[in-house]
Parts: sequence; C-alpha cells; structure tokens
Amino acid sequence: MKELEYLNIISKTLADSSFLGDDCAYLRDLGIFVTQDTLVEGVHFEFSTTDAYNLGYKAIAVNLSDIAASAASPEYVTISLSLPQSVESGFVRDFYSGVNDICQKFGVKVAGGDLTGANSVMISVCAIGKKISKYSASRFCAKPGDVVFVTGNHGESAAALKLFPLDVKNEFFKKHIRPEPRVDAGKILAGAAESDFALMDSSDGLVDALFKIAKSSDVSIEADFSLIPFNPALKRYFPENYKELVLWGGEDYELVGTISPEVFKKLDKNMFFEIGKVLDNDLGSVSVKFGNEKEIINEKTLSEKSFNHFKGGNS
Repeated sequence: MKELEYLNIISKTLADSSFLGDDCAYLRDLGIFVTQDTLVEGVHFEFSTTDAYNLGYKAIAVNLSDIAASAASPEYVTISLSLPQSVESGFVRDFYSGVNDICQKFGVKVAGGDLTGANSVMISVCAIGKKISKYSASRFCAKPGDVVFVTGNHGESAAALKLFPLDVKNEFFKKHIRPEPRVDAGKILAGAAESDFALMDSSDGLVDALFKIAKSSDVSIEADFSLIPFNPALKRYFPENYKELVLWGGEDYELVGTISPEVFKKLDKNMFFEIGKVLDNDLGSVSVKFGNEKEIINEKTLSEKSFNHFKGGNS
C-alpha cells in the first residue's frame, strides 16, 4: 500500500516526526489544530459528476471534518487553487460561492491562499481549529472497555460513486457531492469527555478508521454489523455487496470513535450510535460480527479493500 510506504519514508526522513499520526496536528504551544487535504481532478473528482460550487463546498468540508475529528472548533482556512488555462472566471466565482456558504455555516474565515496554473484542477486546503476540550481526541486514545460509536450512515457516498454516471441524481448523490462535516458532534464530544478518547472521521472507510484506532491504541475492536447505521436503500441497489459498501466505502465523513460507557450514556442516541466495543486481546486487530459469524480484519485485507490514492480513479 504505497500511501503507508510513503508515510513511513516521510516519518523516517524528518528530524522531528512527533507531530505526525493523526489527521490533525496539535500545536500545543499555540493551542491550535492544523490539517491539510488535497483534491485532484481525475483522482478525487470528475466534472462529469460535480460542479464548481459543490467542489468548493466539499473542499472545505473534508478539512472541517478533520477538525471535527479532533473535537476542536474550526476557525480559519487557506486555499491553494491550481487551474488549467482553459478554466473561465465563472468557475472561480462558483467555486468560492461554495466555499463561502460552508464557511458561513460553520463560522469559518478564509484567511488567504494561493492561485497557480496547472494541467488539471487541484485544490489544497489548510484548516486551523481551536482546542476547546482539556482532553485529547486522537486515534491513540482508545481504551479497553470503551464503547465504539459512529455519528451516522455509512456506504452512501461509495454507492453514489458506483451509480455514476448512469444515475447522477441518485438518492445517495448529496452525501458524495456535498458531505456535511460533523462539527457540532465534535464539539459535543469535547464538552462531554471526562478523559482522553479516540476519534477519527471515516473519510477512508469505516473499517479503515477502526483499524487505525485499534493499531494506534494497541487494542482490539469488535464491531457488530447489525448495529452500524446505513440507508436501507443500499440493499435495494446493491443486494449482493451492500455490506462491503457500508464497511469499506469511503468519503462518508462521519465521526468514528471510542469513549467510556459512562460518557456514552449521556450522549444523544439520535446523533451517536454504538456499534461495538474495545477489547484488550489480539492487540491492533478489528473483527466484525455478522450474526454468529465473525470476520477478522488484518493489514492484507485493509490494503486490498481500502481506498488507495495512488491507484487512480476518483473517490
């Protein structure tokens, strides 16, 4: 899996790699979180299935999702936009209209960026968030006995992608084109926490997030498929492989985490859904129960089924 290989090289090459690991870096001396995500035409999106407005909205959303997954408050973004010479001024206007709408929605300010030429459209956004909890939210903080939870449905974004281009306006369309970062849920967790807790988003898939939490925290996670929320329409469209979409389909941008049972009892069950538990055996492993059967997820399975940015294709 080239992404993991490259990350390992980067970690070993840098003199100080202590800030690497989570999707957001916490700069303790400044009290802020910093994250950066890039969207590349032909890899992450195609103009046959999106437009400039929704692209601007999503470019900000995916970064705010990382801030939410740190249980922080998003404050500022900077935007680097690389465009081919053929792009017209209307694209820039529509793109920044999408940017403006989501920034207004979450009280975020655009604080600058860069414009440059390129052979295809590329967007790189840096988001800055403010720490609002005295506890840490990180993939390294899961503890045996914790409840494993998610904030909403999984599989819809991947389903939308599979139905393109035959049915561009399918019922999963909005989840893929214009995801909503769970900023409010992250703030609720920040206020409810009574100790450090694990948190990520499911941008690369639900099982991917569970595996990274388990491996980083040296615990094992057991999830029950029957507890994972998903749109029942997935069964109608994909009767043979809807489970794969729920578990492995990326870009749902829901929060995935673990927290103590005592704290979880206090959370709104219409916003936070229990899907499993954290164990202390078979460290770094994930298992998914399907009734009386159980599937064990290992690194080979993860490499084969998770979204790989270096394979090509859009996601």
